[in-house]
Amino acid sequence: MKRIVVVGASAAGLTAAEALRHRGWGGDLTLIGEEPHPPYDRPPLSKQILTGAWKPERATLRSLQDLARLEADLRLGQRATALDVESGQVRLGNGESIGFDGLIIATGVTPRHLPDSDLTGVHVLRTLDDALGLRAALLTGPRVVVVGAGFLGTEVAAGARTMEVTVVEPEPVPVRRTFGDRIGALVADLHRDHGMRLRCGTPVRRLRGAGGRVTGVELGDGTTLPADVVVLALGATPATRWLTGSNLRLRDGVECDALCRAAPGIYAAGDVASWRNPHFGTRMRLEHRMNATEQAMAAVGNLLGDAKPFAPVPYFWTDQYDTRIQAYGVFPPDADVRIVHGDPVDGYFAAAYRHHGRVVGVLGWNAPPPGTHAASPGRRTRVVDGLHGRTRAPPGNRELTPSRTTVTSG
Repeated sequence: MKRIVVVGASAAGLTAAEALRHRGWGGDLTLIGEEPHPPYDRPPLSKQILTGAWKPERATLRSLQDLARLEADLRLGQRATALDVESGQVRLGNGESIGFDGLIIATGVTPRHLPDSDLTGVHVLRTLDDALGLRAALLTGPRVVVVGAGFLGTEVAAGARTMEVTVVEPEPVPVRRTFGDRIGALVADLHRDHGMRLRCGTPVRRLRGAGGRVTGVELGDGTTLPADVVVLALGATPATRWLTGSNLRLRDGVECDALCRAAPGIYAAGDVASWRNPHFGTRMRLEHRMNATEQAMAAVGNLLGDAKPFAPVPYFWTDQYDTRIQAYGVFPPDADVRIVHGDPVDGYFAAAYRHHGRVVGVLGWNAPPPGTHAASPGRRTRVVDGLHGRTRAPPGNRELTPSRTTVTSG
C-alpha cells in the first residue's frame, strides 16, 4: 500500500494514524477531520470542560507540533462527503477527491435531535464547541431541563448541579438501558441526594418556544417545564450518511467482520464500527472511549496483514458527583444482578451480572471490581471469568454470552 486515508480525527482516527507510523508503515498518510480543532478527548466535555475545571486546551490529545511528526497530510476542518469504493476515492466537501489503497473509517456518531431543536437555548453535547457553548449558557444561571438520563444526560446534570436542573427520562429510572432497574434506582438516588429533580417515566411531547428561543419542555402528561436552556441527551446515530451509495453495508454503523474489515482494504473503528466480536459470538457497536483506541489499533494491524480478530471485553465508566461507576462486559436487561463485594449503603460495591447462569458483566461503584487495577483487555476477561469461578473458556465455548446483538452505551 502506498497511501492510507483515515477519515475521522478524534480518538479512533488519531490512534489509527499513530499506530500506522508506530508499526513502521512509511507511505503517504492523510488524516481527515471535520472539526477545525486538533484531536481532543471527548469524555471531559461533559465533566471538566463543562464545569470549567479544565481549560479547553487541556482536552487536546496532540498538539499541532505532535501531529506534524506523523508526516501526514492533515485535513482539519474538512468533511468527507462521499466514498467511491471501486476507484478508491474519498470526496471532500470542497470538491476535492483523495485516493487511497487503504482506508480507516472513524467518523464516530452524531447526536439525535427533537423537532424545533434549532430554537436558541437548545443544546446537544458532542463536540468541543458544543461544550463551550453550553458552558457559556449555563454561566447565566438559567433554568435547565436535560432530556435523557443516560450517561451523557446524568453527567451534564451533575455538572450543572448548582443551578435549577430537571432531568426528564421516559424510562422508569436513569441508565436503565445500560444497567437495568437496580443500578438505575441507585443512580436516581445519587442525583436526588444532590438536589436534582428527576421526572422519570415521562416522555417529552415537544419543545416550546417564543420569538425563536426555547421557553419550556412539554411532557407527555401535558405539563410544561419552564426552561431557559434545554440539553438534548437522546443518544446518537453512527455518522455514515457520507457513505450512502458506497455499497458498504450500513446497518447500525459500518458493518465489519471480526477483523474490523468492511471491504477489501477498508476497515472501521470506534463508535461508527459494527463488528462481530468472536469472544461473545455476537455483533457489537460500542460508543466507549477505550474501545475507540483498542479497535483503531486492531483495525490498523489487520489492514497491515495481522489477521487477528478483535475480541475485547468492553470497558466503560462514568463520573458523577463524587461517584465513579466502572463497567466490564455486557449487561443484558434480564440479567440477575448480585452484589459480590461491598454494600450499596456504604457507597462502595461491586456487582456481577449473571445471564443464563453465566457472568456476563461486572460493575464497580466507587471501586474497581475485586482483583483489578487496570482496564487492559486481558485483565477485564480474567475479572469476569474469575467472578464466575471459572478459568477462561476455550474458543467456541465462551463464558461471556450476551443476550443482545448490539451493545451501545455512552
